Parts: sequence; C-alpha cells; structure tokens
Amino acid sequence: MIAKLTGLIDAAMAEGIVLDVNGVGYLVFCSPRTLARLPAKGAPASLLVETHVREDHIHLYGFADVGERDWFRLLTTVQGVGAKLAQAVLGVLSPDDLARAIAAGDKASLARAPGVGQKLAGRIAAELKDKVGTVALGPAIAALPERGVEADAAATRRLGGGAQVDQLIKAGLKELSQ
Repeated sequence: MIAKLTGLIDAAMAEGIVLDVNGVGYLVFCSPRTLARLPAKGAPASLLVETHVREDHIHLYGFADVGERDWFRLLTTVQGVGAKLAQAVLGVLSPDDLARAIAAGDKASLARAPGVGQKLAGRIAAELKDKVGTVALGPAIAALPERGVEADAAATRRLGGGAQVDQLIKAGLKELSQ
C-alpha cells in the first residue's frame, strides 16, 4: 500500500494532480481543499495517500494533512459514500467543520457537498455521530472561543471527572450547538 508520496507536481487537473516521484508519475485524486493548498506546477509537494485497490483499478487519494485523510476514511464507511463523494464533502467542509456538523446533526451543512442530499446527509450524521471522538479534532478545540471553554466545563460537570476524552469532546460539542 502507498501511504505517502513526495515529488514534483507534474500536472494539475480539477480532480487531482500527477505527482512525479523520481520519474514515475502518480495520478493522485485530491479534494478541492487539498488542491488549493498545493504549490504550482514544478514545485515539490508531499501528500498523505489512501490507496484503493479494486478489481479493475488502483486509485490513489491524496491529502494535505492527517485530519482530512482520517475523515476520508471515516466517511467512506458510511453506506452510499464512496471515495469521490467523501472528497466532495471534504471539499466543502474542513475536517473541523465536518466534526462540528456531525456532532450537531447539521444536515444542511453536510448537504452542501455536490451529490449529498438530505437523506444521505442524515445518514452521514447518524452513522458518524458516535465516531466523532475517534478523529483527532486538533485545531477545532484549540480555536474555540471562550464559549468552548464554558462548554467543556459544563460537559465535565455533567459527565464527571472520570469521563473518556471522546465522551467529553462529544458532550462539549453538543453544548456548543445548543
């Protein structure tokens, strides 16, 4: 399995790039968010990669950071969400925004992605609600204003000092959404 590629950007397209790694050009499909973060043609780039092997093809999906890759993996566990649709969701919502939308059950935000209707948005929110804590939220928690600190304190009081981190995160996000 290919997990990471580093090379020079040989070509850029709407759905991804060709990354030249020592003379071998790898077609790597990327979300619009990752594509926007990549340098210009000819510049060095490094991508985390998720390799999908199927009977009729091998596709590489590239990500600028661990959070986006982890959400891609989680999204593709939802029935009806394939790799292309997962990338569409990640093109519309950052990993932090996605975590907030799922924790809050915000189907409207999820449905902003091309190809995601209200029914599928509801399924994504329902199936991933309990898994929000398994993906590192990183900057999502650090960037929360004082209201976030208040929500964390309220969640800690409600759940008690022995609560698991993922439980506290979910409860804190729920507090913020109210």
